[in-house]
Amino acid sequence: MMESFVELLTRAAKQTTKDCTVDTCPVSASVYGYYPNKPVTLILIVLFGISMILHIYQAIKSRSWTFLVALGVGCFGESVGYVGRLLLRNDPWSRAYLGIQLVCLTVSPAFIAGGIYLTLKHVIIIYGSRFSRIAPRLYTWIFVSCDILSILIQTSGAVIASRGTGKVSTGNNVMMLGLVLQVVTLAIFGLMAGDVYFRIKKFSGQHNEANRTLRHSKRFKWLLISILVSYIAIFLRCIYRIAEMAGGWRNPIMQDEVSFIILDGVLCWIAVLVLNVFHPGFLFKESYATIQIEKDAQSETPTEAPVESVPMATKA
Repeated sequence: MMESFVELLTRAAKQTTKDCTVDTCPVSASVYGYYPNKPVTLILIVLFGISMILHIYQAIKSRSWTFLVALGVGCFGESVGYVGRLLLRNDPWSRAYLGIQLVCLTVSPAFIAGGIYLTLKHVIIIYGSRFSRIAPRLYTWIFVSCDILSILIQTSGAVIASRGTGKVSTGNNVMMLGLVLQVVTLAIFGLMAGDVYFRIKKFSGQHNEANRTLRHSKRFKWLLISILVSYIAIFLRCIYRIAEMAGGWRNPIMQDEVSFIILDGVLCWIAVLVLNVFHPGFLFKESYATIQIEKDAQSETPTEAPVESVPMATKA
């Protein structure tokens, strides 16, 4: 009986905010319960915009087009999402503005994660394909496919949630499903990357000698650190968003702007920034050069000689 009473009160509360405007309802009754901070929002729009421009320039210079799609779309989506937050200052009840923020800021980090997934294949090739339990190319196919599925699910949920109060719960649950899938994918990726790392350490005397100079360079070592930092930032952000969504619409976590800015906006910016500072374009070039060398070596091998498995594992 008490549960039915509470449910009726909840429905009544939703109904009272359904047709709210700036003139008729206090901002505390809106989804986020506050007017987004203008200076901070503008700064994030500019920072993600600059990062996007840099990624475009770096991708053109290094011809790393797939990575550009991942990071370029991720940065663009983040900028547009914060434009949506800026517009919410004018009307915190607007479904259109809410939809812009929900879709863009929910989905964009998944594109950034996709860029991180792309790097593991190339790192493995630099050390030697033998250190991976599966063919390096499969990392891209497996994790990017899961990432795309996560993007589709999260986008669907955000669109549903932004359409109105009667569909908020359904949209929230769908977004939660997409976020959980993204976290699980990130966790499995981390475990598999860790397995590769320990195998590389264990068999340190069997690394690919052709890339010895590159592996010992500060540039390469800093790139590995930047990938790790970017990975941790996106992983923590996704955990935060799950906690934010788990409490339902208008919960205290969702209405805490400081935690959102730090655990979503700043973490995502750190994730893209480190990949600007230590862009993996040179890694991709060296990786593809290694693949070509191994293919040439394989083609020169007499037909009656056994074919090594390493070149087969590095097919793009």
